Amino acid sequence: MNRDDTATTPDSHDRPDQLPKDNPADKPDTNPDANPGHRPDDRRPDHPEPPGAAPESARGPHPAVAFARTVLWPRLARTNTWWTFLVLMVLVTAFSILRPSQFPTTFNLRNVATDAAVLLIIGVGMTFVIIMAGIDLSVGSVLVFAGVAAAKTMTAVSGPDAGWGAILLGVLAGLAAGAAWGAFNGFLVAKARVPALIVTLGSLGMALGLAQVMTEGQDVRGVPTRFTDTIGNGRILGVPWLVVIALLVTGVGALVLGTTRFGRRTYAVGSNAEAARRAGIPVNRHMIAVYALSGTLAGLAGVLSLARFTTTTIGGHANDSLGAIAAVVLGGTSLFGGIGTVVGTLIGVFIPAILQNGFVILGVQPFWQSVAVGAVLIAAVYADQLRRRGRQRR
Repeated sequence: MNRDDTATTPDSHDRPDQLPKDNPADKPDTNPDANPGHRPDDRRPDHPEPPGAAPESARGPHPAVAFARTVLWPRLARTNTWWTFLVLMVLVTAFSILRPSQFPTTFNLRNVATDAAVLLIIGVGMTFVIIMAGIDLSVGSVLVFAGVAAAKTMTAVSGPDAGWGAILLGVLAGLAAGAAWGAFNGFLVAKARVPALIVTLGSLGMALGLAQVMTEGQDVRGVPTRFTDTIGNGRILGVPWLVVIALLVTGVGALVLGTTRFGRRTYAVGSNAEAARRAGIPVNRHMIAVYALSGTLAGLAGVLSLARFTTTTIGGHANDSLGAIAAVVLGGTSLFGGIGTVVGTLIGVFIPAILQNGFVILGVQPFWQSVAVGAVLIAAVYADQLRRRGRQRR
């Protein structure tokens, strides 16, 4: 038996004196005090860093913070909607501090939202029109005409005790009346090439005059009590139905404007109608559709106003058109077309509503509300012009 055979004999591995000795360099260092520069935790970190990586303090802010600083904030600062929202928050905070027991209450804020609901619905339609570089001065009169049409239909079919069938017919009559006036405006603007300012100014007088002819200048009464008690003054989960319907219309309008082909075409026509026509967009048909949409929403506002006040209130909507235009412009929509959002209109509607409510609580003459809204409106238009000039210089 040679030496190699002896080394491989199984018995030799059982002899302690012939067992291979451990090399200290192969053992893990379990004593941190022996070598403080190579502790076990340092060698197996939870998130190993690549060689040569800078320490965490030298890497800069967190990616989310950096995104907010470099991308989100510059974009917000360039939008009128953001600054309008800040103005609204300043007003709410100021009135809350001045009258903490009266202004920031659920009852008061619910009244503010109810007062703004009808104007918000008109403002959604006006947003589409102004983004398309148009204008609609007739929505206040269309609202009155639609309310008269709805009330006449309900009272003709049945009386104050009418059921939901007669109420539905009245609502459809109001919506159809509004859509007809809107399509009439759009047809004259798109096909007859009459300026929108003149067309809608003419239809403003025509719609109001026809409403007075139909009622002989007297408000229509006898609206079904089921309609006024439920839609006009009822609540769902503590929120008035008027506010719920207005928010639904606002949500649908925002989705249509921001995510659909109809919305993209509205922006395209408002930015450059001739370029949109050459790109294959049926500009005339789209303009008629947008004005019809504005008229339909004015008709819906007339129906809701009828439900709230239980009468047509023929003489109570003279300033609704200007109020809707002011709200849209305050919300950041450009009067020159191509820029705007429905969310901005939502914010813009609440500025006059908050001002009016706050002034009443403070005991200030309500005439100051018109002064304040006018000043903010001029500032908003001036800011829009500055932004347009800056964009043209670039």
